[in-house]
Amino acid sequence: MSESVEQEDAALEIEAPADPLAGHPASAYFWGHVAGSGEVSDSNIEVTTNDERSARVLAAIAGGDLEHETTSREYAHDASITRTEDEYTLSIGDDGKGSGEDHADGTEGLLGRSGALGLPVDGRGNYRFGAFSGCDRELLRGLLEGCGTICFKSSSGTVGISFVHDDRDLLELTRELIAACPVEASVDDLSETSSGGYWFGIDDDDAPAFGAWLYEDCAETGLYAPSRRRKLERSLEQAEAYDEP
Repeated sequence: MSESVEQEDAALEIEAPADPLAGHPASAYFWGHVAGSGEVSDSNIEVTTNDERSARVLAAIAGGDLEHETTSREYAHDASITRTEDEYTLSIGDDGKGSGEDHADGTEGLLGRSGALGLPVDGRGNYRFGAFSGCDRELLRGLLEGCGTICFKSSSGTVGISFVHDDRDLLELTRELIAACPVEASVDDLSETSSGGYWFGIDDDDAPAFGAWLYEDCAETGLYAPSRRRKLERSLEQAEAYDEP
């Protein structure tokens, strides 16, 4: 899966549909990110990521404005730990950018819809991802990069993949998507985090195959966060080295 930084930083050439709600890999990846780390209102979508290239990919798919800042936040599994990181926020709407062409009668709304209820995720816990049923891998990749974690567990020498979010319904849907994927990936029951949200993990024995499947051939479409894929690769390498006699 290795790829040079030069290739990752090359000019973005993302194949995206004219309609960002169409059943398309790029749309599935975008809405996975929105559900995982975004906020949706009737007039605005904001989605955040720690990977600059991924943020530019999302902007190439749906338009909008990008802002960069450095933030400190609590670690999802332990609120007593904070971490400082870059954060890129894509904003779509409000000023009209990324919302499509205006109709003569002024009825054109966010991404061509009259309101959030016309979107596959509306900020009220309603997720309608049926249009992306043929793009589950890209949808799950967006969800992982939006609200998931990848790590190497030094205590057991295994790779850990988990999903964390305040919305229990979203995580239940994510568990269903994982259960339907073509590789074996057993998942834990939902647990509460110390910060009041929820999380679940993929069985350690299944995490390597699931992670490899999730990022397989992603460079061909450009729909991925290079930093997250590198984290997966490093974790897999550490786990392999741990098993060596």
